[in-house]
Amino acid sequence: MFSQTVGCASPPPPGSLEPPTDLPETFREPLPEAASALGSEASRDGAVEAELTGSLDGDPDRARAADGDLDLAWFADGDADLAALLDEAAQHNWDLEAAAARVEAADAQATIAGAGRYPSLDASLTRSRSKQNFIGLPIGGATGGVLTNTSTSYSASLSSSWEFDLWGRVRHGAVAANADREAAYADYAGARLSIAGQVAKSWYGVTEARLQAELAERTVASYEASTSQVRARFEEGTRTSLDLRLASSQLASARALLEQRQTALGAQVRQLEILVGRYPDRELAGADTLRTPTADVPSLVPADLLLRRPDLLAAERRWVAADHRTSQARRDLLPKISLTASGGRSSRELSDLLDGDFTVWSFVTNLFQPLFQGGRLRANVKLNDSARDQLGAAFANATLRAFAEVETLLESGYRLERQEEHLEEAVLQATAARELTESRYRSGLVDYINVLDAQRSELDARSRLLGVQADRLRNRVDLYIALGGGFESPNEILSAPDQSLNSPGQIPSAPDQSLNSPNQILSSSERSESRS
Repeated sequence: MFSQTVGCASPPPPGSLEPPTDLPETFREPLPEAASALGSEASRDGAVEAELTGSLDGDPDRARAADGDLDLAWFADGDADLAALLDEAAQHNWDLEAAAARVEAADAQATIAGAGRYPSLDASLTRSRSKQNFIGLPIGGATGGVLTNTSTSYSASLSSSWEFDLWGRVRHGAVAANADREAAYADYAGARLSIAGQVAKSWYGVTEARLQAELAERTVASYEASTSQVRARFEEGTRTSLDLRLASSQLASARALLEQRQTALGAQVRQLEILVGRYPDRELAGADTLRTPTADVPSLVPADLLLRRPDLLAAERRWVAADHRTSQARRDLLPKISLTASGGRSSRELSDLLDGDFTVWSFVTNLFQPLFQGGRLRANVKLNDSARDQLGAAFANATLRAFAEVETLLESGYRLERQEEHLEEAVLQATAARELTESRYRSGLVDYINVLDAQRSELDARSRLLGVQADRLRNRVDLYIALGGGFESPNEILSAPDQSLNSPGQIPSAPDQSLNSPNQILSSSERSESRS
C-alpha cells in the first residue's frame, strides 16, 4: 500500500498517495472565471512538502476550536445575515457537536493504544493482619488443644512491567489508532464544511421560497383584478359566463398555489432553524433577492482534490490504519517478550519500612510464543487483510466519485448560467405577450382563453427563473465543497494549531513517504511483512 522504511511504522503524509487512475491536467469543464489562488501550485507543493508536527496527547477542547481555518466568509458572500447564521451553526449545530465528540473519542483511543509502548509503573502500600491456629501441638505450657498466633505485616513496593516491542506489534497498533484519529479529524473538518454548505443552501432555499410565495401573492392579486373586470363585463352582458368561469377557476388555482408556496416556505425556514440549532418556530425571513454569485472558487487541477477534500483524506487515513492493523495481526504470530520488576520493603513493624535491611525485590523475564489456537491468529490476519483491501477499493472509488462530482457540478454551473439567460428573455417576452393579450382582449380581438395562457406563461417563466437563480447559488456552494474549499492543505484539515475551541489538534510527525495505487496495494501480500 505504501513504501515503508524498515524500523519505522509511522503513516505516510496525508494526501501523498498517487491517484488510482490517470488524471487530466485540467477538469473537462472550465472553472468559473472568478477563481482565486487557493490551491495554487505553490500552496500545493507546500502542502506535500510541509512537515506535519504535533503530539499524541488528546485534548478534548481541540474538537471545539474556532473556525479560523475554514473560510466561512466565502459562504456568506457579503451577506451579513447569512454570515451570522453560519457563525451560529458553527457554535450550536448538533451534528457538529456529535462530530466533535467523535474526535475526542478518537483522541482518547489513540492515547490508549500508544500507552502500550511505554512501561507501566505502580506503587502499593499494604498492611496485612493474619491469624493462625495450631491444633494438637501444646507448646510452652499451653493448656488447651489449640494454639493461636496473630501477626501483622507491612509492605511498600514499586512494580513495573513492559512488553519489549521487538517486532513492532505495539507500535503498529499505536500508529493505526493515530491514523484513525487523523481520519476523525478529517471527518470533523468535512462536517464543518458540510454544515456551512447546508446553511448557505438552506438560506438560498428560504429566499427562493419567500420570493416564490411573494410571486404567488402578486399573481393572486393580479388574477383577482382580472376576475373583477370579467365579472363586471359579464354583468354588463358584453362577456359570456365562460369567461367568468375560466377567470374564477384560474383565481382559485392561484390561491391554492399560494397556500402551497407558503407551506414550502415554512418547511424551508424550519429546516434552516434546525441547522443553526434554533427551535423551529419559522421566524427567519431570508434575503430580499437571489443575487448572482460573486465569491471566488478555488482554482486547482484534479490531483489537488487528494490534498484538499476532507472525505478523501479520511478514507486514506482509514486505509493506512487498516494496513497497520494487518501488520499488527501478523506480529501476533511471533514471540512476545515481557519484563516485570518489583521492589520494596516488607516487615512486621511499620517503622522498619524505612530500614534498608528489609528490602525485597524480584525481576521476571517472560517469553511467550503462541503454538496452537485453532487457527484464530491466522484467520485474524486474513480478516485484517480483507478489511485493508476493502478500504483501499473504497478509497479508489471515492476518489473517482469526487472527480465525477466536480465535473458534473462544473457542467451544471455552465448550463444553469445559460438557462438563466434564456429564462430572463422568456420572462421579458412573456410579460410583453401578457400585456398585449390583455389589451387585445379588452378590445374584443381575442378570447379570454388567450389571456389565461399568457398569464400562465408569464407566471411559469418567472417561477422557473427564481428556481434557476437559486440553483446557481446552490451549485456554486456544492462546487466549492466538492473542490475542498476552505482548506488549502492536509495540515488545515488534520490539525488546528493555535486554536482552543472547535477544531481537532495536530497530528504526529511523519516521514517523507508515498502511497502507491490501489491496484498495486491490493496485489501485494508481502508488504506488511517487510515492516518492523
